[in-house]
Amino acid sequence: MRLAQSIKPMIPITKPYFDEHEERAAAEAIRSGWVVQGPRTMEFERMVAERVGARYALATSNCTTALHLALVALGIGADAEVLVPSYSFIATANSVMHAGATPVFVDIDARTYNMDPRLLEEKISPRARAIMPVHQIGLAADLDAIHEIARQHNLVVIEDAATIIGGAYKGKPIGAHSAAVCFSFHPRKAITTGEGGMVTTNDPDVARQVEMLRSHGANISDYARHGADKVIIEEYPALGYNYRLTDIQGAVGVAQMKKLDWILARRVEIGERYNRAFADLDFIETPYEPPYAKHTYQSYCLRIARNAPKTRDEIMTAMQAAGIATRRGVMAAHLEPFYVNRFGRVALPVTEDATRTTILLPIYAQMTETEIETVITTFRRIVLNAAHG
Repeated sequence: MRLAQSIKPMIPITKPYFDEHEERAAAEAIRSGWVVQGPRTMEFERMVAERVGARYALATSNCTTALHLALVALGIGADAEVLVPSYSFIATANSVMHAGATPVFVDIDARTYNMDPRLLEEKISPRARAIMPVHQIGLAADLDAIHEIARQHNLVVIEDAATIIGGAYKGKPIGAHSAAVCFSFHPRKAITTGEGGMVTTNDPDVARQVEMLRSHGANISDYARHGADKVIIEEYPALGYNYRLTDIQGAVGVAQMKKLDWILARRVEIGERYNRAFADLDFIETPYEPPYAKHTYQSYCLRIARNAPKTRDEIMTAMQAAGIATRRGVMAAHLEPFYVNRFGRVALPVTEDATRTTILLPIYAQMTETEIETVITTFRRIVLNAAHG
């Protein structure tokens, strides 16, 4: 009988930064006996609201459900159109579909990979009700330009801020610029609760709707009801969903929020290290920073130019063989079978070029010096050997 071959260790594309603080927090939540949404989740919400400058923060099971709840709370449903970028994880467009509305795909700016505000007006029809910009891979979208167009056409703005917790636009934290802002705490993000999301808003009506809808439409939370000094019979004035975060996850979120500043600073340090290491490669485009925002490097994205000696996919294959994980930059949702079959083929040339030519390299806060140097030297060897071959 042959023994299975050992799997070669890989430098992963990312990994969460956990230590004994998260372990202890989760254990304490379990020992408390209250593991559904409760006091630890409320503390997590308070910390996020304070950090982003919003009056309200409501935790949800993930960012997709956060986006869905924000749309429903703002009355975006059947017969409505929502302008979204295609260059985003498919959950952005899917959340619009789940709300009963129709996503209208808008092309991106070639430098920022975010929705191009200059292309918005040509996509606005009488059915348009909202714009959903995505702050892609940790860089803020041009919110002032987007909000100006939204004002002119009486549209609401709901931000997909999945990748940018702790980021800012013109020095102001992302999280309170729009009617609703939705964050992700998936393991690919800077901080994580395993799965998890958050809706932030300054609108008390939106907050109340999200609070009810995430818990089957109940008018009072389980935690408040069980903690009351009298019997309270809850009511269900709305058709809701089970989109709650557990208190175990909330406890982990509290521990992660305490590390956010260090994690972000470390990601920026590594991202800038990569920038310097690849600056001399004229067929590689390193991340761009517009005047209105600094990169948080939720992902580190390179564009491989057409004159590069190897294609993006060839580079990814060679990196994989060398024990280094990579990913394509970001998917183009409008090219996925469901959306092609539903709406036909839409032409978004900048998005389509970006999804073919961008590559993500490993980046995470606890990367060692050896890992960083290995990524840099391996990438350079692969592309330069091809260039000189």
